[in-house]
Amino acid sequence: MWEHDPRLEPTPDYGTLGPGADAKAGRPAAPQSGPARGFAAIAIGVLTALVLVAANGNGARAAWQELSALLPLHGSPAPASPAILSEHEVQALDGRSSQKQAELLLERAINHYEGANDQIAARVGGWRGSLHLNPHLNSLIGTGLNSNDLRVRAATIEVDLAALNIAKTPESFERLAEQASSGSQQQRIWALWTIGLLGNRGVNPEGAAQILTSHLQDTNPEVRHWAVEGLAYLGTDETIEPLLRAFHDDASPMVRERAACSLAQSGMLSQEQRRSIVPRLLEYAEDSSLDAQTHTWVYHALRDITGQNLPNEPSAWRNWYDSQGR
Repeated sequence: MWEHDPRLEPTPDYGTLGPGADAKAGRPAAPQSGPARGFAAIAIGVLTALVLVAANGNGARAAWQELSALLPLHGSPAPASPAILSEHEVQALDGRSSQKQAELLLERAINHYEGANDQIAARVGGWRGSLHLNPHLNSLIGTGLNSNDLRVRAATIEVDLAALNIAKTPESFERLAEQASSGSQQQRIWALWTIGLLGNRGVNPEGAAQILTSHLQDTNPEVRHWAVEGLAYLGTDETIEPLLRAFHDDASPMVRERAACSLAQSGMLSQEQRRSIVPRLLEYAEDSSLDAQTHTWVYHALRDITGQNLPNEPSAWRNWYDSQGR
């Protein structure tokens, strides 16, 4: 089961293009660009305009008015229809397989359909053991875990645990705790990830924090990496200090990067919890013992948490923070 979880792989650097990205760093994504393509596009546009004007001036104006009426990409959201799970969809769910139910409801939850989370909560217990982490469901889980809505992330965790066939019980927790200590590397990182998910859903969160924090001292950076991921998804107040220490002190850039992202953006920390660490991040920005890359991640985290777009200068961030009246 754990051997086929495609999410337990190294993650792309925080704020940079990952190694699998189609676009290359420092180069714009402009397929088939070049002078010939540009001249051809200009020529076609000019000829089209001339034909329209020559044929019918009124027709050209009408065509322009139609183009200008297209929905612009900027502005407030423009709903296509009410974001409510329809009665017809709810009635049809019982006739679908567990896999189709989970995929439809998670997609609706991601799109903030009213009633989708309630349906997931009511049905997820019956999905355990019947779901497969196929590419579609795995993609939805990845999208859900990156939603800006913590309730969507929580619903996604529930679906993920069902897909992993993990019962939310003390017995499951104990088996995973043993596996995290004595299994193979792949078993250990899978157990650490899942312990964080279980703890977030109320299964021994204090014990989860202790286990995950203890594995931040492991000699294997991959194990420490997934201990950080587990802490991020546990998301309790007790996880903040260990994540800050990992960000500041861990010898592995990968672990420091994941700790930074966990504090700023990923996982289950609330906006209020993330804002509480701003004073520590300001201290890190002023800490000359940190290398340039870690300082860059400090500023990434500050921007993600505060929404401020200030330069990579400690004084700029300190002045802004002091101006907030804290």
